[in-house]
Order: sequence, then structure tokens, then C-alpha cells
Amino acid sequence: MRIAYLECFSGISGDMFLGALVDAGVPSKTLEDTVAALGVGARLEISRVLRSGISATKVDVWVAGEKDLPREEFWAKESAARPADAAQQHDRQQHHGHDHPHAHEHSHSPEHREHEHHEHEHSHPGESSQAGAPAPHAHARGLTEIREIIRKAAISGTAKKTAITIFESLGAAEAKIHHVPVEKIHFHEVGAVDAIVDIVCAAVGAEALAVDEIVCSPLNVGGGTVQCAHGTFPVPAPATVELLKDAPVYSSGVQAELVTPTGAAIVRTLARRFAAFPSMKIERTGFGAGSRELPGFPNVARLTVGEAASLPVANTAQETVTVLEGNLDDLNPQVFGYVMDRLLEEGALDAFGIPVQMKKNRPGTLLTVLCKPEDAGKLTQLIFTETTTLGVRQREEVRQCLARRWESVHTQWGDVRIKIASMNGTVTNYAPEYEDCRRIAAEHHVPLKTVMGAAVEAYLQYKGKEKTGSSPACAGSE
Repeated sequence: MRIAYLECFSGISGDMFLGALVDAGVPSKTLEDTVAALGVGARLEISRVLRSGISATKVDVWVAGEKDLPREEFWAKESAARPADAAQQHDRQQHHGHDHPHAHEHSHSPEHREHEHHEHEHSHPGESSQAGAPAPHAHARGLTEIREIIRKAAISGTAKKTAITIFESLGAAEAKIHHVPVEKIHFHEVGAVDAIVDIVCAAVGAEALAVDEIVCSPLNVGGGTVQCAHGTFPVPAPATVELLKDAPVYSSGVQAELVTPTGAAIVRTLARRFAAFPSMKIERTGFGAGSRELPGFPNVARLTVGEAASLPVANTAQETVTVLEGNLDDLNPQVFGYVMDRLLEEGALDAFGIPVQMKKNRPGTLLTVLCKPEDAGKLTQLIFTETTTLGVRQREEVRQCLARRWESVHTQWGDVRIKIASMNGTVTNYAPEYEDCRRIAAEHHVPLKTVMGAAVEAYLQYKGKEKTGSSPACAGSE
């Protein structure tokens, strides 16, 4: 199976994704033909650039003789070109002059690339009627008009469906933020020509990549704040947060908007899953550049294409468990043993302690508890009640479990249960049940290790007789 792995260690935006596609082998003519098929008066400029010493492909959209701009440059140009009174009049028109809400979180403004802007109420380079005047409201587009533009384009049906889905995800995010029906959302920036080009080219390019699956890394969203048409918002912008629900995200501390709404919508639609770098035979790699040059931090996205490694398929059960952790440095060891017993009695799947060296050079214990997600609340409360910890960390993890069953074997002192683990029908491990052996050892005054050894020997004899067809020396399975 051919897969592509998209690494968003510096975020993701429309232009970064397109650049990575071209750099990874998608013919630039494929994207250029797509832009021509849209008939929106745009063209692509594809070039090689350096980002912190990394050579990458940069894709820019030109409309009416002007190139998309990074957010900061765009707003600086807008502020210089539009007098204060015109800006105030524009704001009044936007807030009071129309009978529909405005998507205003992510400008997919002129640059919608490297970090599309989250504003929907400003003109676009090449679209303003004159310096100092805002773009006419006629340039706003609703989903119906955008769908029609895409449907009329001479591209495959699959690419059309994908592109429309990306736009609809953007619309749904904005609709939820503003609490209005999605069809009432009018996209000022998202509906701008450069955004249409970004999204449709992403759909066509992903299809041309000819992979069975796109896998995405966790996304570095950046930090700081972003200037939007209605004010300053923390990064990630509201629409981006909505689009990245259920996706793994983090911030490296870079004070910049690294994931744009268009980038988030593309990933949400195209990525089949989020994971660490998959096991694969690498064929080629491509780097797509954003518009910013971040000191010491390459502003690029990497796309790696190859054949997924064939791994033996194990017939194992998969389940999600909750992991609870707490650091203990001043708890009586006698209490710790009691806590472990209580946790297991209350339904913990497992509980254990690891010696750790804590702050001020104090020895302590890392308490770790595995449990079912529905038991996390009560076990957390138990930890707070019975220990001295001031905090409990919680996370979800997926674990693979071998098939398990119990069988009982005869020993000279009584029956002992044997826990048997198997994979694909083959026994991989077995062990006598501790509590059975402990009880027998105490009742018959026999060393515990002797009872455990006898139980294992009885099980092996039983397995040997089972293979030869002799009657088993087993008390029956449970």
C-alpha cells in the first residue's frame, strides 16, 4: 500500500501543502491546468526558496497582477491605503449593512498561503475598486456559488467532491462559531480567488499523488496572537480550533500562527489518520514552503511518499485505556501498599510504582494506574483521598491485548489455575495464578516456588498428552 506522510512540525497552510505536493513529484502542470480550468483569472508562480537553509518549493497565487501577501504585510497595506473614516464606514457596513453574518476568523486573504489570515472583512489585493476603498460586497461568496465554480471546472469528479468537502468544513466551522446556518455564511477571504485555487489544487494534487492513504503528524499550531478584522485573537484562531477537533496538536513556542484555517481544513479532509512516522519504504520526499522566514525554524511542511511496510498481522484485541499518574515524595510506604490494593479493588486494570528522584533531590515514587476510561474519575478521587499528591495526570492510550483464557491443572496439593495467552491461535505465554499458589502454599506449608513449579510442570504434561491424544491431566477450562 502506498502512503504519504505529512509532517506539520511548522504548521500547515494552503501554499505549504501545494508546495510539498509539487516537490514530492506532482507535476506543476497539473496544478497550472487546474487553475486554468477554474476560470477565475488567477495563475500560479512556482519557485525554489530557502527556509532556514532548507530548499523547498513555494507556490504563490497571482490575481489581477498582484500576489497574495502574508497577514502582517496585508494589514499594513490595508491600514495605509484606507483612511480611518473609510475604515469606520466599512465596519458599519459590515456590521449593519447586510442581512447575513460574515465568516471572520480566517482570512484566506491574499496569502492564504503560509498563514492564511483569519479575517473576512477586508479587500484583497487586486480586488479593491480603488485605493482607500474596501472591496465591494459583491466579492463575497456563499457556499452555493463556490460549489458551482468547482462543479463547472474540468477536473475529476473525485477532486470536485474533495474540494467541496474542504470548503464545507470551513463553512461549518464558521457557522458554529457565529451560531448561524452554514448556508448564510458568506466567505470574504475564504471565497476569494486565491483560497479557491488553494483548495481545489490541494484536492487535485492529492489525487495526482496516487497514494492509498495520507497520514498526518501532530500539528504545531504556533503561539502568540493574530490580528483579525474584529480584533486580536490568540493562536490558534477560533475557526482553526474548531477544525482541529480530535486532531493531536501542540505548540513549540514559536510566536506565530503556524496552522491556518485552510491548512486545517485540508488536513481534516485529506488525512485518514494522525500518527507518528509510519513504517514504510521511502520513495521520495518533498518540502513545501510558507511565506515567512522564521529565525532558526524552517517554515516548511514535509511530505514523504513510499510503500507501507508489510507487518505480520496479529489477531489481538485493541482497546483504549486511561493512564493516571501522580508523583509521591512524602507518603508513608505502608500507605502506598494500601493504596495499591484499594486501586485494584476499585477496578484498576493495573497499578504500579516506579522509584524516581524528584526536586530538591528527594527520592519519590511515580504511581501509575491503568483503568477503563469510565473508571478514571473515581480512581482519581481515590488517589487524591488516600495519598499526598497534589496533582494527577491523565491521558488516553491504545493497547493491544493477546487473547487470554484460564485452564486448571492438578497438583498433589490441589488445583491451580493457569493463565494462557495466545496470538493467532498459538500459545505465546502461560503462568500459574499467584493467588491459587499462595493459598496452597500457606495451607500445606509448602514453599511457594515449589507449588508454582509443580503447576507449570502439570500444565506442560497436560499439553504433551494433548498433542499425543492421551487423556489430559487437566481439571477443565474456565
